[in-house]
Amino acid sequence: MLDVRRMQVLGAVVASGSITAAAGHLGYTPSAVSQQIAVLEKEAGIALLERFGRGVRPTAAGRLLTEHAAVIGRQVAEAETALADLRAGRTGRVVVRYFATAGADLVAPALARFRAEHPGVRVDLRIADGAPDEEADLTLLVRPRGAGPETSGDGLRLVPLTEDPYRAVLPRGHRLADRRGAVDLVDLAAEPWIGSERPGPCLDAVLDACAAAGFSPDIAVECEEYAAAQGFVAAGLGISLIPLMGLGSRHPSVVVRRVRGPEPVRSIHAAVRESSLALPAVRDLLTALQEVRAGGVTSCGPSR
Repeated sequence: MLDVRRMQVLGAVVASGSITAAAGHLGYTPSAVSQQIAVLEKEAGIALLERFGRGVRPTAAGRLLTEHAAVIGRQVAEAETALADLRAGRTGRVVVRYFATAGADLVAPALARFRAEHPGVRVDLRIADGAPDEEADLTLLVRPRGAGPETSGDGLRLVPLTEDPYRAVLPRGHRLADRRGAVDLVDLAAEPWIGSERPGPCLDAVLDACAAAGFSPDIAVECEEYAAAQGFVAAGLGISLIPLMGLGSRHPSVVVRRVRGPEPVRSIHAAVRESSLALPAVRDLLTALQEVRAGGVTSCGPSR
C-alpha cells in the first residue's frame, strides 16, 4: 500500500528538482528524503526518479504519483478547512426530532434564532414521538415532572427545557364554564372524559393528578389528537384535559380553564447525544431552546 506522506515527499522532490532542495523545504536531511523515496519505490514496485543533470526528474510512474499526491494534498486541505468550519459551527448538519405540540411554541422560535446565527448549518427537523431517535443529535421528549438533568446509559444527556401545564377544556354552557379562576380537578371526577393522550408520560401526568385528587377518570371517548378532542368536547360528549402547548388552535365552542388541586403538568426535556455536545451548533441550538423556555414564549395566548 502506498504511503500518502511519502507521496507528498515525492511531490516536493519533483517540484524542487533535487533531493537536497526538497529536504531544505521539508525540514528533513537529504538522507531522510532519499530513504523515504527508496521505501516508496519499493511500495510502488517501480523507479520513480531518475538522475537529470545535477538533480533528479520523475519517471512516468513518478509523474503519475506526483499528480495523485497533488490531488490528495488538495483534498486534505479541503478536509481540514471543512473540519475547522464544523468545529466552529459554520457548517454541518444537526438532526432534530420533536413531537408535534412542541413545534409552534418551542421549536419554531428557537430554530429561527439558530438559523440567524448559523446560516450555513442544515437542520434536519422531523416529528418523532416517543423514545429518543438513535440517529438524532437532539430529541424533544416528555419525562415525569421534576425529573432533573442526567446522563443515560445510551450516551444521552437529558436536559429539562420547560413544564407544560394542562388545562380543562369544557363545552360552552357547562356548569363550570362561567366559573372565575381555576377549576378544582375533583369537580370533574363525575364527568365523562375525552381521552386526549396515548399511553405514556403525557397520559401519566393526567392520571397521576386525578389519583392525587382521589378519583380515576371515566374515559368515554379515546382520542389522541388535541384538535379532535376539542371537537368531541364542543359536541357535548365530555370534558378533556389538554396541555397548553396543544391549545394553539382553539375550537370556538369550548371554554378553557386552569386546573388546580393538583394541576397536571408534563415536563419537556431535550435528549442530546453526548458526542454531539462537542459541536458548537448543537450546543447553540440547545441554548436557543432553553432561552425560549426561560422567556416564556407561547403562541397559545392567555388562559384563564
